[in-house]
Amino acid sequence: MAFITWLHDLQFPSAAARLFPTPLALATLVLFVWSLGPAIRGRIQPPMVWWLRLTWVLTLIPAATGVILAVGGDKVASAVAATGRSTTRYGFPPDPSRNWEHWMYAALILASLYAIELLVQGRIIRHQTGLRLLPVATLFLYGVAYMVGRVAVFPGSTPGT
Repeated sequence: MAFITWLHDLQFPSAAARLFPTPLALATLVLFVWSLGPAIRGRIQPPMVWWLRLTWVLTLIPAATGVILAVGGDKVASAVAATGRSTTRYGFPPDPSRNWEHWMYAALILASLYAIELLVQGRIIRHQTGLRLLPVATLFLYGVAYMVGRVAVFPGSTPGT
């Protein structure tokens, strides 16, 4: 169980964490930058599709481990006090509302990735129009991936309630 917790809680402990705190946030940031090319050129190259599939993997690993941890009774670190302390393991007051926010952002990541897949394949709208919307969708995906990591660590506007 410790390995599953480590895998789920993987973060970058450096100054770069302000831009991409988790491997998923880094992958979505790269996907956003990469999506600018197809939006301008009007065609998508196979390496970008491979990176999109890698982003799926980097999404499903923490999602699956998070479900396993939740079934075991765990909650997001910012929602509960650490054992024997009145603060979270990051030193902030606990905020129970952060638990459902973490789940909400995780669901938004899955929905965004699915929508991006549909845009890339041209299933919802014309392929060219979908590629022009791709940077907007990937920027949203990056923002949501960033927030998943943020709500896991920092309290919200209602700490202690």
